[in-house]
Amino acid sequence: MGEPDLDLVVLGGGGHVGLPLSLAFAEAGWRVGIYDINKTTIERIASGSMPFRETGADKLLPEVLATGRLTFDSDPRMLQRTDRVVVVVGTPVDEFLGPSMTIFEKTVAEIAPHLREGALVVLRSTVYPGTTAYVGQQLAERGCTVDVAFCPERIAEGYALEELHTLPQIVGADDDRGAARAAELFTRLGSKTIRTSTKEAELAKLFTNTWRYMKFAVANQFLMIADQAGVDYTNVLQAIREDYPRARDLPGPGFAAGPCLFKDTMQLSAFTTDHFPMGQAAMQVNEGLPAYIVSALQRRYQTLQGKTIGILGMAFKAESDDTRASLSYKLRKLLTWAGAKVLCTDPYVIDDRLVPLEQVVAESEILILGAPHTPYKRLEIGGKDVVDVWGALGGGIRL
Repeated sequence: MGEPDLDLVVLGGGGHVGLPLSLAFAEAGWRVGIYDINKTTIERIASGSMPFRETGADKLLPEVLATGRLTFDSDPRMLQRTDRVVVVVGTPVDEFLGPSMTIFEKTVAEIAPHLREGALVVLRSTVYPGTTAYVGQQLAERGCTVDVAFCPERIAEGYALEELHTLPQIVGADDDRGAARAAELFTRLGSKTIRTSTKEAELAKLFTNTWRYMKFAVANQFLMIADQAGVDYTNVLQAIREDYPRARDLPGPGFAAGPCLFKDTMQLSAFTTDHFPMGQAAMQVNEGLPAYIVSALQRRYQTLQGKTIGILGMAFKAESDDTRASLSYKLRKLLTWAGAKVLCTDPYVIDDRLVPLEQVVAESEILILGAPHTPYKRLEIGGKDVVDVWGALGGGIRL
């Protein structure tokens, strides 16, 4: 191509996982190529504007742009300029909640003609067990002599730039050379590395996300049980936790959503021969919380027909602008079906259907906290009926 070599190319480098990784490597001194098919996104990043919220990124992005160490392209020929490729692509489940391999089939077909001989290819997205070996086989069948490893991202969205340097990096590889090269890659960020096989690493990531999802399901189920018993779950939770270390890991209730936990639990369910009934039950509890809230309000008011209800926060979690798989939107739909007029707001989310916070508070008879964003914690609500399963507005958990 006649252009200078790059130390690393991140495929899907404009997304929530790929962009913080690209910035971290550029900050560490590497020349990083961001390859993303979304031209609008890469144009925005190249102009110095973050396309989503990420702590510290608004400051870091212009700093690394000024060094010239970031390069952008939507042409896969960029891969010809490097010996290291990190693949970050979305891994959805299909309409039957099973794993979809289509994205990896397309990715292999796209990158194979452009990979250098002996390149290192690192898969970063959470994948169905066996995917890394499948990708390696498919590349080999296309004549690519490359090392393939699976190094799952382990960060909490919004805190990637910190956690990329502080959390251990699992390195899944089925041969020593690939493992050494992948470990060297992440050592550049100062990360401790943990060696496993590719399938062990794939399962480790799925187990981690599924475990978190199941803990949230237990918390939400406990809330429902306490509500049905007519007791204050705030008091119950405080009694359980106070000076009792064995209950320290019991989370509070709330919407367990986002692009990872549900999906990864369903991938694990598809992988197991018994379809993982504990994971399926967790999914039913977490996905059922919006319906439980609607049912609780219907019991209180007999009908929601004609009621104006406001939802505070449409992102899938606090201090985020990411609405992927947000249960606030599911709640909105269920309330609308129940006959309510629903007003929604969020200080971070861009959505033409949202209205200003002041309007939601002024016009709503009932307010429901969908995402416990910091600005809501100082909110003057007056005497309105409030549903706050997070316990974030003051006054404890309210259902």
